[in-house]
Amino acid sequence: MIDIKFLRENPEIVKENIRKKFQDEKLPLVDEVIELDKQRRDIQAEADQIRANKNKISKEIGALMAAGKKEEAEEVKKQVAASAERLKELEAKFPEIEEKQNAIMMRIPNIIDASVPIGKNDTENVELERFGEPVVPDFEVPYHTDIMEKLGGIDLDSARDVAGNGFYYLLGDVARLHSAVLTYARDFMIDKGFTYVIPPYMIRSDVVSGVMSFDEMEDMMYKIEGEDLFLIGTSEHSMIGRFVGKMIDEDKLPLTLTSYSPCFRKEKGAHGKEERGVYRIHQFEKQEMIVICKPEESMDFFNKMWNYTVELFRTLDIPVRTLECCSGDLADLKVKSLDVEAWSPRQKKYFEVGSCSNLGDAQARRLKIRVKDADGNKYLAHTLNNTVVAPPRMLIAFLENNLNADGSVNIPEVLRPYMGGKEKIEVCSK
Repeated sequence: MIDIKFLRENPEIVKENIRKKFQDEKLPLVDEVIELDKQRRDIQAEADQIRANKNKISKEIGALMAAGKKEEAEEVKKQVAASAERLKELEAKFPEIEEKQNAIMMRIPNIIDASVPIGKNDTENVELERFGEPVVPDFEVPYHTDIMEKLGGIDLDSARDVAGNGFYYLLGDVARLHSAVLTYARDFMIDKGFTYVIPPYMIRSDVVSGVMSFDEMEDMMYKIEGEDLFLIGTSEHSMIGRFVGKMIDEDKLPLTLTSYSPCFRKEKGAHGKEERGVYRIHQFEKQEMIVICKPEESMDFFNKMWNYTVELFRTLDIPVRTLECCSGDLADLKVKSLDVEAWSPRQKKYFEVGSCSNLGDAQARRLKIRVKDADGNKYLAHTLNNTVVAPPRMLIAFLENNLNADGSVNIPEVLRPYMGGKEKIEVCSK
């Protein structure tokens, strides 16, 4: 959410930002907010004036009574009663206008960074760099669920019977590989100086509205019936929510955290062939990284964070590339975002396996996460998040890039300690 003072003083900048995000339907919201803000400030000024006059008038009544001017005192009392009634009226209007203003403000997109390329949607994202040499083997690479089935590692039919489409059973060495990747990612981030956290997997509605846009909430979140609780779509939601309403001493920053959680997503909309299997699902697990820092540090952390994901994937022998997300592909709270995509030898193209985002002070403003420096000055923190690794989607890239012609899968050296020393996952004999 944008600072109301900034919007009030720079409405054309806010409107131009909306145009850059190709959300012209939101342009009238800026003028609506400005008008509501004027009403709110006028009400506040009048109410303050009434309160300021209260003591003065009380003294005036006392003086009139002492002077025996009872009739005049009674007239002043009527004025006081009228002022009190007016104050009551103003106090009733204020929260209504403020609530309406805040609701509109939450629909206005955050100001994007000047470096963000302008484009309508993800087809106009900009490739930045490739890491590792993409390889297409001289044998056919099967669809990822076919690879898993030959390894005795997946049961989609039973999961469909139990929970419906978008769920899975992972079995044997594939299930072990799934856990090994997460555990390796945890240790990888701990070695980078991040503190490991296991957060709550449900959050209240006020936290949901603080960490994401309304459109995202509708498309993603599962609501717990009869409770003010939602299942998290990513641990970032719960991790940032931990600091709601908190004042953080500046000397405690930066907070660098890495969290494990299951994630639950509606994943609305039609899915193509390549999103069958375990690519786009309702339940998965993820290792995340979250940073809360001073504003001047956030872009440095943004670059460090996506580099950590690239480094991790390269240790697993998976070629990757980075894409700068264009303006139209940015969620409304984001200042800047970069996707990490892994190479698919079967598709002969890259696909998304992680996303790094700088949200500036948008989440902190909504959740009232503030920082106090040594001199007592207070300001809003900046928040960032990034996917370390999210199997089972990441397993697609892993299996395809480490597949052998006989159907077995090589285990990179860094994962072997988490796989009982195994160097390969062999095809199931049954």
